[in-house]
Amino acid sequence: MSGTEPSTFEIYPAIDLRAGRVVRLRQGDFARERVYDDDPAAVARRFGEAGAAWIHVVDLDGAKDGERRQLAAVDAIVRAIDSVGITGRRPRLQVAGGLRTPDAVDAALSAGADRVVIGTAALRDPGFVAAAIERHGADRIAVALDVRGGVAVGDGWVAGSQGLAVEPAIAALSDAGVRTLAVTAIDRDGLLAGPDLDLLGRVRAASGADILASGGVASIDDLLAIRRIGCRGAIVGRAIYDGRIDLAEAIRVAQPAQPA
Repeated sequence: MSGTEPSTFEIYPAIDLRAGRVVRLRQGDFARERVYDDDPAAVARRFGEAGAAWIHVVDLDGAKDGERRQLAAVDAIVRAIDSVGITGRRPRLQVAGGLRTPDAVDAALSAGADRVVIGTAALRDPGFVAAAIERHGADRIAVALDVRGGVAVGDGWVAGSQGLAVEPAIAALSDAGVRTLAVTAIDRDGLLAGPDLDLLGRVRAASGADILASGGVASIDDLLAIRRIGCRGAIVGRAIYDGRIDLAEAIRVAQPAQPA
């Protein structure tokens, strides 16, 4: 193992929710949607049975509209994963989308999320994130750094969304106490074109936070490349649904070797 590789590496299978169904968008475009399943709870259960330690759930309608929409689906996922888990351990749940008020963050965590990912509100007001971390702890609050053309954007990635250049955004979030960043290369999301390793390396160099990579992952080799540059995990969606990555195998292969 190289000196940059983390001691642990987690794969976060993704469940993107729209109108109660499991979907994937291409490059965040709501007009380019593919439906994969009508039962998010069953998908979450399968991920847990495959050995996932974390499941990443995104309320796409909430991300677009600015408030949580998929409450019933998320509640069903919580109930589903409570009944599964390798060696008796329930998968942990990371929830994103529409978390733009303190009440929304509190409600998601109270409903069963182990960690929430704040996007738009964090870019607009790093103080919002600092307050959430003060209230809940840095382990339960992550921030989405969704990057298009060198700019971190929010508002569900819709066209015309304003944002911040990556380095100033990272600096502001670091000052707010953020210790986990979910970094998405929007232009690669849902395309199976491979991760943006340059972007991930740039973010890692500028931040002391744990980096969760997202966007473009198409193979186990991609996961190993992400691990080699020092990321602590990867969020994977379409590659699992399309059968390019077997989740159980990926979890086994991608875990770093431990020193003797």
